[in-house]
Amino acid sequence: MFNAEKPSLDQLPTSRQLLRSTAIAAASAVTILVTVVLPAEYDIDPTGIGGVLGLAEMGEIKTQLAEEAEADRLLELEAQEQSSLMNDIFGLFVGAAHAQGAEVWRDETTFTLAPGDSAEWKLVMEEGQTVEYRMLVEGGRVNFDMHGHGGGNSITYEKGRGSTGDEGEIVAAFDGEHGWFWRNRDSSDATVTVQVRGEYAEFKDAS
Repeated sequence: MFNAEKPSLDQLPTSRQLLRSTAIAAASAVTILVTVVLPAEYDIDPTGIGGVLGLAEMGEIKTQLAEEAEADRLLELEAQEQSSLMNDIFGLFVGAAHAQGAEVWRDETTFTLAPGDSAEWKLVMEEGQTVEYRMLVEGGRVNFDMHGHGGGNSITYEKGRGSTGDEGEIVAAFDGEHGWFWRNRDSSDATVTVQVRGEYAEFKDAS
């Protein structure tokens, strides 16, 4: 193996030469930055050389593209915000419409009748008062008798066999209690829901 010859002190650069080389390199870097990088990338041409070389135009195009991209981003963001606002407003209108259109019942009761079981619910009403009702039966069928009694009077409004639901109104024929008697004649449980609204003093379990 050959040993490299150690340079003499005379062959090494002096401090002055090193400083001069460093200064030249720094000046070159600054020159490139000012005449090439700034005009080409940022459309900044303090010396005018970038315009002569066509670099300033390149920088101007890049700047315009960046500005257009930012403008497009802001427009898209604004459109998304407006769309979200419109969706919120539309949702409020739809919710309000549903709330107005939804049926509101004054009272509601639900009970389950096993095979052979019965139940009775009555409305306390005065003569001439009107009540709307809806009866829903799930899981089976029931027989029912809608009737009224009070003050020595009695009346049958409607009877049903094997019913899975009914709706209508009761107009009280006299002061008293008016409502339903149900019995489950099926072999499976039946769940009955009754909803009522209108003119009455009380809706009560009379079983």
